[in-house]
Amino acid sequence: MKIATFFSIFVMTLGVSAQAQTNVISRTTPAVNYGHRHSNTPIDFRGTDLMPAANGQADVRTNRGVMEVKVEFGELQSPATFGNEYLTYVLWAISPEGRPVNLGEVLVGNDHRSKLDVTTNLQAFAMIVTAEPYYAVRRPSNVVVLENAITPETNGTTEPVDAKYELIGRGGYIPTGYTFDPVVLNAKLPLEFFEARNAVRIARSEGADQYASESYGNAVRQMKEADALATARHVDKKALISVSREVVQTAEDATEISMKRMEDERVDAEKRAAEGRERDAKAQSRQDMQARQAAEAQTADANRQRTQAESAAADANAQRTQAENAAADADSKRATAEQATADAQQQQQAAQADSDRNRAAAAASDLQLQQALKDREALRASLLLQFNAILATRDTARGLVVNMSDVLFDTGKFTLRPLAREKLAKISGIVLAYPSLLLAIEGDTDSVGSDSYNQDLSEKRAEAVRDFLAHENIPMASMTAQGFGKTQPVATNDTAEGRQQNRRVELVVSGDVIGTAIGVVSQNRQ
Repeated sequence: MKIATFFSIFVMTLGVSAQAQTNVISRTTPAVNYGHRHSNTPIDFRGTDLMPAANGQADVRTNRGVMEVKVEFGELQSPATFGNEYLTYVLWAISPEGRPVNLGEVLVGNDHRSKLDVTTNLQAFAMIVTAEPYYAVRRPSNVVVLENAITPETNGTTEPVDAKYELIGRGGYIPTGYTFDPVVLNAKLPLEFFEARNAVRIARSEGADQYASESYGNAVRQMKEADALATARHVDKKALISVSREVVQTAEDATEISMKRMEDERVDAEKRAAEGRERDAKAQSRQDMQARQAAEAQTADANRQRTQAESAAADANAQRTQAENAAADADSKRATAEQATADAQQQQQAAQADSDRNRAAAAASDLQLQQALKDREALRASLLLQFNAILATRDTARGLVVNMSDVLFDTGKFTLRPLAREKLAKISGIVLAYPSLLLAIEGDTDSVGSDSYNQDLSEKRAEAVRDFLAHENIPMASMTAQGFGKTQPVATNDTAEGRQQNRRVELVVSGDVIGTAIGVVSQNRQ
């Protein structure tokens, strides 16, 4: 079995608060599909460049749909080696879609070894170990010290993780300009107490005191209770650990709330800026059109004046011929005619100059319109990136097609799984920023089952997605839901992989704001 292991790292900015700017690292690593096995699967762990001597072994077993993972690590050094904010290690499972799941805290013993016995509902996943400031984090840091090592002896089907999973960049827990006092570990106090301190300080550094004040206030109050227990004459370690773990959970919730609200503010600001630019472009276009119309009117007036001047010259010539017998009178009339001709020519030149200026203004107006089209294309590209960070999305003539795979529904049902609701909630947050966007929700199935069963299932799945988005405040008038049963396959139904690709719900995002005419959405899907 040939297995390709690959890594890629890049840095981008998720969001900026008044206190912090979080660097996010993306990474890819191979996963194993343990559902194909009916016996134990041994997995090795290999230390990264940050801790080359670290190692580990895991034993993965399927037990009634749940994966049991028994793992033992060795040669783990103190996490504080990577910075004062790092106090512990966490074992993560990474799904093929890039979703990280916190499997549990890895506590290091005096012999630099650690054991862990956990379970997960994931069937295919990769495993990594990261240094963290506390055990209850929801996203891994990029201080990755161990990764599962896929060897020829590994049983199971490997699945490369196509989607990049997010890691908090090293130093991301200590924002620029924020004072983070060093943690002085007291051997008499449990580690959970210091993790609680970290959680509260990190929540504040992420702006939770402003954006999630109620949750942050609860965490601070709970931290005071922990401080009181820690400074008591006789420390009740069980009570202190219990309160400290509650502090960690509350502070982590406050951090997540704060980051979401800051992101909502950023999206709203971008929306207002885009609307302002579009409004200014339309106003400038109207002004330029009026100027062009005025220039055309002036040109018409100049043409009329030129015709009048030519007529006056003809009259002068006729008068000159008739006045040959009266020289003085003829000379006077001839001079008058010549002056009229000169005035007409001067007026024609002035009109031509005005026409040239107005043509230049019209050209500037065309440039403004081209810029508006570029802004629309930029918004389309930005939405494609945002949707792709949540679900696989492709750009088509019909619009941006967001693909919800079959795994986001219970098998044979139209009930949305929690992960599906989470991803749809993120999608709705983006769509709500642009009220003119339209959503065509289309359900598809594989060829297993009767035509009527598949048609009914595809319609109900599409309607379930539409109803959830409506619950998230997206207007029903901007959405349609339609099921196509098994009539629109994108892959062969002769294999399990092909059938899984055919079981899907697609959201077609369109609208004039991203350059997709409304009529295009209603055309045949082919």
